[in-house]
Amino acid sequence: MSSSGQLALHDLRFSYESAAWELRIPALSFGGEPLCGIVGPNGSGKSTLLKIAAGLLAPREGAAELGGRPLAGMRRLALARRLGFLPQECSVLFDYAVEQVVAMGRHAHGGSLDLSTAADRDAVARALADVGLEALRQRPLSQLSGGERRRAWIASALAQETEILLLDEPTQALDLHQAAAVMEILARRAASGLRVVAVMHDLNLAGLFCDRLILVQDGKIAADGPPADILTENRLAAAYGDKIEVLRRPETQNPIVLAKK
Repeated sequence: MSSSGQLALHDLRFSYESAAWELRIPALSFGGEPLCGIVGPNGSGKSTLLKIAAGLLAPREGAAELGGRPLAGMRRLALARRLGFLPQECSVLFDYAVEQVVAMGRHAHGGSLDLSTAADRDAVARALADVGLEALRQRPLSQLSGGERRRAWIASALAQETEILLLDEPTQALDLHQAAAVMEILARRAASGLRVVAVMHDLNLAGLFCDRLILVQDGKIAADGPPADILTENRLAAAYGDKIEVLRRPETQNPIVLAKK
């Protein structure tokens, strides 16, 4: 992605009234690599950072910009055609079928739940196939497992067909096999041009699939770079505590993060 399409954060400061920390980001950009992971301990500011990047939270100081334009000055529908966001928890008022949930992602392009255009039908079919839910497309959300519901929402985000997709814990509620499958889906889409930024708790999945990791600690960027440079015992011990062990996969040298007794 060219720099004109990058998502950039400048001189950010943000805090909640009840929080003991402040998010401070002098400069950060997304879109230069296919799949970027944001990692760090609970309460460090990962989800807050993602929401500011999505234009859902307004910083006290600084700005988030897409292609050089402040998000605050962009119309929501125009922004939604370029920038997608999937939160940790998704809820709806009605018991929609899977296909309808995925069709919600087409709203930014003027689509409707009845998939009246070929472009909408193709985008939804492709997203359903990506997450392996074609056979469940008519099943109501209430009849799905937690993992299947999560995959339906991921499909909705993919159907939006944006330039950059921001995901908060995309593998939440998924077992090991399904989580790896979702990361493979995101990696394939990223290889085709989509730029993915995901908050992740599973450091091993992050190290295996991400091209870049951003380590957040106490509202600040503690480290930013390739997974092999970020997932080290020294860096992780400083962020998570000292009961961390990092091994290397013999065939690839990818880091394997383990907890120590």
